[in-house]
Amino acid sequence: MSAVGPVRQPIDVDALERYLTTHVPRCFRAPITLKQFGYGQSNPTYLLINGDGRKYVMRKKPPGSLLSKTAHAVEREYRVLHALQSTPVPTPKVHALCEDPAVIGTPFYIMEFVEGRIFENYAIPDVSSTERKLIWKSAIQTLAQLHSIEPASVNLQSYGRTSNFYSRQIQTWTKIHASQATAVDKETGQPIGDLPHFHEMLSYFSKHLPQDRTTIVHGDFKIDNLIYHPTEPRVIGIVDWELSTLGHPLSDLANLLTPFSYLDGSAPLEFKSHPYNIDLEALPGVPTPAELLGWYAEIGGWDPTPDMNFAFAFTLMRGSAIFHGIAARYAMRVASSEKARENGEKRWGYSELAWIYTEKHEQAVEERKKVEAKL
Repeated sequence: MSAVGPVRQPIDVDALERYLTTHVPRCFRAPITLKQFGYGQSNPTYLLINGDGRKYVMRKKPPGSLLSKTAHAVEREYRVLHALQSTPVPTPKVHALCEDPAVIGTPFYIMEFVEGRIFENYAIPDVSSTERKLIWKSAIQTLAQLHSIEPASVNLQSYGRTSNFYSRQIQTWTKIHASQATAVDKETGQPIGDLPHFHEMLSYFSKHLPQDRTTIVHGDFKIDNLIYHPTEPRVIGIVDWELSTLGHPLSDLANLLTPFSYLDGSAPLEFKSHPYNIDLEALPGVPTPAELLGWYAEIGGWDPTPDMNFAFAFTLMRGSAIFHGIAARYAMRVASSEKARENGEKRWGYSELAWIYTEKHEQAVEERKKVEAKL
């Protein structure tokens, strides 16, 4: 697991202890101690050590006023985790949800501490080639299991809208991009402007939407949000459900497999030169996207292959728009660090690669039309 250290913002541990020992006495014993994980910057995440030595994890909303009422929704995280407890999807067991901010300042929930391995580098170095392939196989099979759960069967039919995921996303990102593009640089007095090809891409996406599908989606499904068994190449826990909703399964697939899009021969150098991508291309045992999508289809019951270039293009466009937002905040000096400036510059490469995959999808569509015309 990620390293833990001192709690970075004050929490009334005595109040937390009183609440847990009163409301969940079967699990919690005094004294309770608290440490904070290095990850979980959006929703602060803590290691809670029980009086009898057992370990738990607490996720809470950040302190202070929040810019968005829907962001940092730990209540939604708890709901989806609780709903999936009795399914084959490996999730940490949840023990308590407290929605009363009077206890420690913000709502929070408690879940089990899952002892295992987290791989930050998606190329999975330092394991055998056989284990590397099985680690990736378990990731894609776990995702297929999640997407196979009928939302209504676990009382999640109201967890999000049930249709038109990509149409709604196009509308959302069009508005976000328009707002960001008008941000004026504090020094030059010039707006940061549009992303390259943004409007062409959004127009193309709206005319070539994949078949509508709706499943439970994680929202940020990737290798480093999975906990693996300490010695076996299998997923034993999926974490960081903050962005989960009902949506198109292609969005999760593209998020997991996007590292493979960085290896495209036409990709900008910044992608090819990243150490993780060098490893991904060089290390033996890394499965091909075709292998991964085949394993997904065996469980998921449908083949996403024809739509993956669309999914990659959209996911990369979304990434470019996120970096565009960072650039806008840097321009206004709301975010003034050198790191913010560097991240804002990433919008160019992501936009370029998104356009490459948009063209790939268009070429594939045209080729299919030619084949179908001959049948």
